[in-house]
Amino acid sequence: MRAINMKISVFLQRAAFLLLLVGGVISLSGTVFGQTTETLRSEIEKRNSLILELEKEIKGYESRLNALDKEAKTLQNTVGQIELTEKKLQTDIRLTEQRIAAASRNITTLTGEIEDKNAGIEKNSAAISEIVRRVHELESETLVEILLREDSFSVFWDTVESLGQLQANVHKTVKELQTLKVSLEEKRTLRTKEKEEHVSLAERLVDQKELETANRKSKLALLKETKNQESNYKKILSEKQALKEALEREIRDFESQIQLEIDPNSLPQIGALLRWPVDNVSITQYFGNTPFASQNPQVYNGGGHNGIDLRAPNGTIIRAAANGVVTDTGDTDRACDGASYGKWVLIRHYNNLSTLYAHLSLIRAEPGQEVKIGDVIGYSGNTGYSTGPHLHFTVYAASAVRVTDEYRSKVCGTYLKLPLSPRNGYLNPLSYLPGIR
Repeated sequence: MRAINMKISVFLQRAAFLLLLVGGVISLSGTVFGQTTETLRSEIEKRNSLILELEKEIKGYESRLNALDKEAKTLQNTVGQIELTEKKLQTDIRLTEQRIAAASRNITTLTGEIEDKNAGIEKNSAAISEIVRRVHELESETLVEILLREDSFSVFWDTVESLGQLQANVHKTVKELQTLKVSLEEKRTLRTKEKEEHVSLAERLVDQKELETANRKSKLALLKETKNQESNYKKILSEKQALKEALEREIRDFESQIQLEIDPNSLPQIGALLRWPVDNVSITQYFGNTPFASQNPQVYNGGGHNGIDLRAPNGTIIRAAANGVVTDTGDTDRACDGASYGKWVLIRHYNNLSTLYAHLSLIRAEPGQEVKIGDVIGYSGNTGYSTGPHLHFTVYAASAVRVTDEYRSKVCGTYLKLPLSPRNGYLNPLSYLPGIR
């Protein structure tokens, strides 16, 4: 009898110890690679605070650049704009560096938490398995047998009650384990997202440094071209504007000769099928300007502006307006400097629309590349004919637009590679974009 009591007592003591162990390992250890999680979180909070300060500083630069953009186009103002852009780009770089560091810390913290949770799951599982094994051993002696052999009912009921509490605690621990496993998967998902963000930020940092270098070179080129003389600057501006207008007329005449019937049923219904290609939306020039365009806002007739212009300081991220495939990319400045789209990207979407992104400073898309809505495809700039950094955004009926490098411009005296479309192939972008909040 004493042997049985001793067996039960020893079992309950060991079970209690195992449950204490279980409770102790569910919580995090609080240490990640030699640093407490509190220390890591404190560092992350400090970086987030610095990130907010840098974002505020960038907004200040953008506000000043917008104000300069509205002033007269003088050499002094243009140089000032380039210098202010350089400060903004440098701050962009600092911001991205801080975001990379914050992402690294987040990854470290999440990795530590994942390891702790894995360890907790393993130890809890082992403890529960041991308890179950010992319960099975104890059950080889039935309660009836124990009752018949006990000297008193009180010892029997104490044993039964202890076993019941043990069973309840095991049940509770199993539930906690299930919660722990769910939390583990959530942490793994968060870490995957942080790693993807880290890669994206590292790529952006490379781009931003390239943009800063190009911006600095543009200032030197401008001063060299104008010989730092306002009169030379005005003359160059006038010549570029005349070239741009002549090329536009030439292209418009050429496109008017393209005969292509577009099935209206092939066009998607008007609605928010596209996203804005910039995160902060401000329209500086609208689509078309003719009575026909007003009466038929979805279709362009060749008069006025064949897209919309969006305010986008140099280096602004440009995103794909919808899922699709990159039709082609190009740079008209290579053949006819300062007269047309400059660096551009054309995307054909799965909804029978195509979109053009022009005046880019840097292209981050390749022909044939599949893109998803919101993907980075480039950065805004001032290439081609542009009185200031912005994004020119055009929407076409996908079946109507073609990229050709066989168009010989009499105005430029060379072949140009650019998208061309009949007049009825141009669509009003606002017909397919969401309203501005």
